[in-house]
Amino acid sequence: MTTTTNYRYQIFIIGAFFFIFGFITWTNAVLIPYLKLACNLQKEWQAFLVTFAFYIAYTVMAIPCGMILRKTGMVKGMQLGLFVMAAGCLLFIPAATSRTYGLFLLGLFIIGTGLTILQTASNPYITVLGPADRAAQRISIMGICNKLAGASAPLILGAIILQNAGGLEDQLKQMSDAQKEVELTALASKVITPYAVLAGSLVIIGILLRFAHLPEVKVEEPITKSNEKLHDSVFKYPNVMLGFIAIFCSVSSEVMAGDSIVRYGQYHGFSLDDARHLPSFTLMAMVAGYITGIITIPKILKQEKAFLLFNILAIFLALLIIFLQGNISVYALAILGYANALMWPAIWPAALRGLPNKLIGLASAILIMGILGGAVVPVLYGFLADAQNRQIAYVILFPLYLYNIFYWNKCMRQRK
Repeated sequence: MTTTTNYRYQIFIIGAFFFIFGFITWTNAVLIPYLKLACNLQKEWQAFLVTFAFYIAYTVMAIPCGMILRKTGMVKGMQLGLFVMAAGCLLFIPAATSRTYGLFLLGLFIIGTGLTILQTASNPYITVLGPADRAAQRISIMGICNKLAGASAPLILGAIILQNAGGLEDQLKQMSDAQKEVELTALASKVITPYAVLAGSLVIIGILLRFAHLPEVKVEEPITKSNEKLHDSVFKYPNVMLGFIAIFCSVSSEVMAGDSIVRYGQYHGFSLDDARHLPSFTLMAMVAGYITGIITIPKILKQEKAFLLFNILAIFLALLIIFLQGNISVYALAILGYANALMWPAIWPAALRGLPNKLIGLASAILIMGILGGAVVPVLYGFLADAQNRQIAYVILFPLYLYNIFYWNKCMRQRK
């Protein structure tokens, strides 16, 4: 048995990883307008290749990372993930020096690969590290760590790389091509120091993890009847495959609320200097949602019921975003972070329920692949925004939340 002290220590260590996830992931909210300016991108969808390059790594690398974790174990896998992320951060140095958008995207892909290793290990780790009926509560605690870091990321990184960027955006229109190149090169160089610091920090944390003495978590085999046979293939467990789509939808909506809000604020008249703070409002709304989950689950609400209610709230907010104008529409997008908070925590326990120990790693990798939504949907939003406008394009949110309600009915409400 794990002692209370060891249990809290393990929760603290994994919470630190989720803090790292949050900080690095939500720098994308600032990188989108930053790289659109620094690399002189002309189309809205091109800027959202930032999210594509970052999140596509979860799909491309999820199965290979799952294979790596079977060889290394969860704890050593976490350490490897930190080192891979550091390599991706270092690639920002030549990318900034040459102002090459493709190198920035490659660096983001490598960072996403490192995060894939970390998430593939950490999510099932925290899911099974304690009572099953409190899994969503534990993941909510991890979510707070993640989103507090995420809320600070746009403020810290934005203050470094987007300082006075709104004024520069106007000045560039009046400059000659030669002057514009000088200014944009100076702007691109601002990203070098923070990402070099991030790389060094990740290496140090990876080295220190070796001395943290985290145990390998063993998942208990489910209790079965004597005549019941466990399926050999994870694909025979429909809750896993339906959970993959639910993760796709939930991550898509979460990324849309956090990473598109800067550009959306500009659409409604916010200056870039003001709009760069908006992702922090979205992420603080998510923190409030996680706190709600910690307080209410399971004492007041079962995690399945909370999942349904938060998706209904999200649909209502999506209607406000599309049909209201100005600041109210922007703030509705920020509050959408609150509604998104309890989706990820509720999906994981439902998707992994009833799986034998030998399938947990593969199932986790498949669910992580659902983060593909964060790569695909924002780019589709960018195409819709170019074709129509940035407000109407949020119609893309509705099928995401409607599927989640279907998932609740199929895998949560009707679970055996």
